[in-house]
Amino acid sequence: MIHFVLHDANDCVAVAVIEGIEAGKNMTAWIMDDDKMMKLDVTQPIPIGHKVALKDMAVGDTVMKYGVDIGKVVAPIKKGEHAHVHNIKTKRW
Repeated sequence: MIHFVLHDANDCVAVAVIEGIEAGKNMTAWIMDDDKMMKLDVTQPIPIGHKVALKDMAVGDTVMKYGVDIGKVVAPIKKGEHAHVHNIKTKRW
């Protein structure tokens, strides 16, 4: 079963595509551009449509999603954590 998707192997986050993702679970992510799978241990609940961090990120780091710069980290994010508006902000304003 696929739990998360990402386009590019260099993305920092993947998007949850199912409901009910709980902390402490080992999940599967599909890297669309390479048609490969990867495993990820999730450390926080991730709502459907929200992002999970694929690596540790520090304040100021650029967040890549679908091969595109979507913003910067404003609070540290650990691999497997929920990545959303509480720890990522757009660079547009």
